[in-house]
Amino acid sequence: MPTKLARLAIVGTGFVADLYMRSLERHPELRVIGAYDGDTSRRDRFCAYWKVPPFESLRALTELRDCDLVLNLTNPRSHYEVSTECLKAGLHVYSEKPLAVEMTDAVRLHRLARDKNLLLGSAPCNFLSESAQTAWKALRDGAIGRPRLVYAELDDGFISQAPYKAWKSESGAPWPYRDEFEVGCTLEHAGYYLSWLVMMFGPVRRVTAAAACLIEEKDASLGSKTPDFSVAILTFDHGLVARLTCGIVAPHDHRFRVMGDEGVLEVKDCWDNESSVAVKRRFTLRRRLIELPLGLRQRLRGPTHPKVGRSGAASMNFALGPAEMIQALQESRAPRVSADMALHINEVTLAIQGAAGGRVVEIQTTCPSIEPMPWAVSR
Repeated sequence: MPTKLARLAIVGTGFVADLYMRSLERHPELRVIGAYDGDTSRRDRFCAYWKVPPFESLRALTELRDCDLVLNLTNPRSHYEVSTECLKAGLHVYSEKPLAVEMTDAVRLHRLARDKNLLLGSAPCNFLSESAQTAWKALRDGAIGRPRLVYAELDDGFISQAPYKAWKSESGAPWPYRDEFEVGCTLEHAGYYLSWLVMMFGPVRRVTAAAACLIEEKDASLGSKTPDFSVAILTFDHGLVARLTCGIVAPHDHRFRVMGDEGVLEVKDCWDNESSVAVKRRFTLRRRLIELPLGLRQRLRGPTHPKVGRSGAASMNFALGPAEMIQALQESRAPRVSADMALHINEVTLAIQGAAGGRVVEIQTTCPSIEPMPWAVSR
C-alpha cells in the first residue's frame, strides 16, 4: 500500500460512494478532502454522515492544487463529462465503470490523459483482490496444467422482482435502479470478470456475442430495452476461449472456472475478495474419468491487502484501485490500473452489450501485461 498520505476528492455521492468510503477507512494513507454532487441535498447528507467537507461546485474541486486523485463516482452517463473536466484541470482520475458509455468518448478520455501525462483508471479493481491473485498464482504455478477453457458467470437473480426501491446505502442513498436497468447489467458487471481474464490471459482478440432484453416491463417508469442478458465467447491468444455470461434473470451465480489439462480451478464469487479458490484434479479409475468433487484449497502465504466486511451482495475493497494508482504515482511507475486496460475492457464490454441478435467483433484495442501483486508471488 502507499506509504505517504494521499489526498482524494470525490465527485458523485450516490449509492456506491458509501462503499468507497467504508473501504477507504481501511486505508489510512488515503484521505478524502471533500466531495461534490450536483444534488446538493444528497451531497450534504453524505458529507455530514462521513464528516468530509462539501465542494460547492465541480469547478471548485477542479481548481484544487493539492489533490492527488479524483474518484469519479457519478452515474455512468456522466462519467465522460466529469472525467474530462478533471483531466483538463490536470488531475489524475479513477472512474467508476464504465469508463464511458460510448466508445468514441472512451477513446477521447484515453487520448486526453495520454496527452496531458495523467493517470486514468477505471473500476472494477477486484482483479487486485486476494481471490483473483490467488487464482492467478495457481495458474502460473501449473496447478491445472495448460488452461483451455474458462466459464465466468455473473448472474444476479430475477432482480426486477426484488424490492430494489427499498434498497438504501449506508448514508441513505437509494440503489440506482434506473442506471442499472437503462445502462444494463453487461455494462455494469462484465468488468468484474473481464479484468480477471485480461490479467491472467492477456487482451481479448475477438468477441462472439448475443444479448437480449428478456423482461421489457422491468419498471413502468422506464422505456429502455437495454439487454438484461448477454453471453459472449471471448477468444485470446494461444487458443484459450472464455464464456462470459451476464444477466439479471437467472439465479445468482458468480462462479469462475478454468478448465485445464490436469484439472479445474474454481472460484466461488468475484464479489468476495476472500472467496475460496480450489483446484479439482481428475484421474482415471477402471476405465472411467473422474473429477474429484472436493477441491484442494489454494492459499497465499502472509498478508495480502486490507479487507472490508460484507455490504449487501458484496464483500469487496473498492479502494484497492485508487490505492494502486497512488502507489504507482509515488513509485514513478506504470499502475496496474491503467488507461490502456480501462479502454480495452470498455471496448470488449460495449461489443457484448451491443450484440442484440448476435455478432462477431474483432477487438481493436489492447493493453500491456500486468504484474502480479507483490504479495502474490512465490516467497
